[in-house]
Amino acid sequence: MALGVDSILIEPDKPLLVRQEITLRRWPERLNGFTIALLSDFHYDWLFSVHPIRKAVKIVNDLRPDLIALTGDFVSVPWFGDPLKGGAAAEPCAELLRQLQAPHGVWAVMGNHDVFSDPDRVTNALHAQRIPVLSNKSVPIEKDGARFWLSGVDDVLSGTADLNGTLHGIPADEATVLMAHEPDYADYVARYPVDLQLSGHSHGGQVVFPFMRPLYLPDLAKKYIWGLHTIKGLRLYTNAGIGTVELPVRFNCPPEVTFITLRRAG
Repeated sequence: MALGVDSILIEPDKPLLVRQEITLRRWPERLNGFTIALLSDFHYDWLFSVHPIRKAVKIVNDLRPDLIALTGDFVSVPWFGDPLKGGAAAEPCAELLRQLQAPHGVWAVMGNHDVFSDPDRVTNALHAQRIPVLSNKSVPIEKDGARFWLSGVDDVLSGTADLNGTLHGIPADEATVLMAHEPDYADYVARYPVDLQLSGHSHGGQVVFPFMRPLYLPDLAKKYIWGLHTIKGLRLYTNAGIGTVELPVRFNCPPEVTFITLRRAG
């Protein structure tokens, strides 16, 4: 009974702050110490995930990051009935996330639940709150006379991700940070001049028993489940997410706010 209370009422409601310092070979020295707050997999609902989302927003704003990355799944595809109904959570979720503040912006990409429910509604809700969605697109982020590129691909499981098009026009010697919902996409991304990939999707397994592999992992989140990974020259960070899917349960896998500090590799 105690484990049930913890996994339903306590752990899912207490976001954990994870600080991560990542060094990148091509990172501009003038941008050493640049910080990114990473949030993912909100799965907004008015009863459960609304509470950790509010707490995560406060944690992030107190950290004062340079930039905030939101790597998808703002809503959930319903178990039964019309998938479009999942899009109804887009507006209240976006209204909470509009409170996030960073001098170099709050940026988003779509997740699989977003694209398989109502992607236009989710995108429009975020845009209405001045949160741009990077849909196979890259933008320069400039500070102190230096810059890097922030890129975002459409959801990979939907078949609409276009990494070639996303990276087109980026100078070969400039660092690139890619937002992609599914972490296992990194095996493909590693063939390209991308320095860091930020992902979610796995929920960290959501229910994780000690010394065991998580009981369930979605497609394209079975390999790089959580935390920092290196794939050839690519660094990947997989965030454990804020909300839950299927059941509002987390065990040994709390919601996560990731605070990343970037530096040039020595």
